[in-house]
Amino acid sequence: MKARYWVCLFIIGCLAPFLIYPVFVMQLLCFALFACSFNLLLGYTGLLSFGHAAFFGSAAYLAGYLMTVAGLTPELAILAGTVCAGLLGYLFGTLAIKRQGIYFAMITLALAQIVYFIALKADFTGGEDGLQDIPRGKLFGLINLETTYRIGHKSLELNLYFFIFILFCLAFWLIHRTIHSPFGQVLKGIRENEQRAVSLGYRVERFKLLAFVISASLTGTAGAMKALVLQLASLTDVSWHTSGEVILMTLLGGLGTVLGPSVGAITVVTLQEKLSAAGSWVTVIIGAIFVVCVLAFRRGFVGELGRLLKKSL
Repeated sequence: MKARYWVCLFIIGCLAPFLIYPVFVMQLLCFALFACSFNLLLGYTGLLSFGHAAFFGSAAYLAGYLMTVAGLTPELAILAGTVCAGLLGYLFGTLAIKRQGIYFAMITLALAQIVYFIALKADFTGGEDGLQDIPRGKLFGLINLETTYRIGHKSLELNLYFFIFILFCLAFWLIHRTIHSPFGQVLKGIRENEQRAVSLGYRVERFKLLAFVISASLTGTAGAMKALVLQLASLTDVSWHTSGEVILMTLLGGLGTVLGPSVGAITVVTLQEKLSAAGSWVTVIIGAIFVVCVLAFRRGFVGELGRLLKKSL
């Protein structure tokens, strides 16, 4: 994408909290980063993980615990959550990376269920209640993230919003830079033809493991951000449902595209919010919409849009 498009998206992000409820926008940013991180693994490396909620949820729990009990500042808590998710990703990757296809997916799912069981039974996680009322604290010990600003009839949490927005931009830039680096090109080669990459002398398992760790780490960043925004870390964050949702977001927006996962995440989270009155029927409705979209937009929203633009040029 050209620079002017990125500038336009950045300006929209800066104006968003003045137009839409800021906490909802921050929630969108958290799940958009989650989907983009997952897309780095599936869309560009070709590895389907059914256990990415383990990294998302473990970082949320750790960040929430450190802010609640240890009184850690938010930036250090998010950093700790990111590192924890990266280490967990290294462990998962070491055990699963030698397998391919459905075997890889099932190993990641099984390992994620172990993390879910720990979150359910451990004392520090709060069990079924989770960690609630997580304090947002002061950024660098100076900027109070609880502060709200009265603008017209709205109370806006601008300190928190712009902290989350800057984190998202930095993480998104890192993903974009990774995709368009020589490392990213090797990942695409592995996705397209792993045996050819091996024949060219690349140590494929190392590249896949590194991609897995980067994806897990950035997923942890998203989970820690979510715990800060919603002041909650719960079993939902580590459940297989969340792992399934991020797959849905990625496929819906456009697998292997830069902006697709963000669009998919915004679509799914918005639908969940708007259809919340439907109760348990939300899952059925979103599932039906997903089926229709997959049949109509086989490359996802952004993928199909890109194809149409190429045809018109």
